[in-house]
Amino acid sequence: MFEISNLYKSFKKNQVLKDVSLSFENGIYGLLGPNGAGKTTLIRCMVNLYDINKGVIKFNGLSIDNNDEFLSNIGYLPQKFGLFKELTAYENLKYFCILKKINKDRMDDEIKDCLKAVNLEDRINHKVSTLSGGMIRRLGIAQAILGKPRIIIFDEPTAGLDPEERIRFKNILTQIKKDRLIIISTHIVEDIEASCDRIIIMNDGRVLKSGSAKEIKSAAIGKVYGEKSKLKPTVEDGYMCIIKRI
Repeated sequence: MFEISNLYKSFKKNQVLKDVSLSFENGIYGLLGPNGAGKTTLIRCMVNLYDINKGVIKFNGLSIDNNDEFLSNIGYLPQKFGLFKELTAYENLKYFCILKKINKDRMDDEIKDCLKAVNLEDRINHKVSTLSGGMIRRLGIAQAILGKPRIIIFDEPTAGLDPEERIRFKNILTQIKKDRLIIISTHIVEDIEASCDRIIIMNDGRVLKSGSAKEIKSAAIGKVYGEKSKLKPTVEDGYMCIIKRI
């Protein structure tokens, strides 16, 4: 459904992405890597915000360039997300409905359904300036799922959130994941270990490994020492072994 083939991206002389190839189907994917690994650059290429130097990205077999079907099926929450603080939650989502060309007859129901999905229906007429940071992040999730897109991409969705808001995010994923491709970019292992069907590990602009949590854990077998050697390896153990090439 969604494919990346031999993707390269550079900024002047800085090569950020190096021969990235990935294939996605419906399910939840975790894009995991340290800060500076190239995750955000890859995501911005995936949502067609950046031109690529080499390679191709396809949705249903066709390039995403000038692809109206792709544009109507993508939802995106960037790492830094801004809203109009003097508008209400409803008014902000109505603005995004217009940008997404959602039919006027469906707007009201779409907005209310999305606010309900992120547990903000009681804040529908509250100005954004009165909302907490966690609520604003949830409102960002609501705009990403407007129009029921088939692909939803979250870039560092839990950055700066407290444990309660991170649990809320996992619960939202459970509600919206059916018949969708969801990609979550993060450097926090705990955010994806329990939620993702597959994990993609990146570093230095390359994909180092892709697999299930079980397969990622296997990378640490026989390579974790001390007290941890008495326990089963965790995803974090496998991740560190892969990143450090132990």
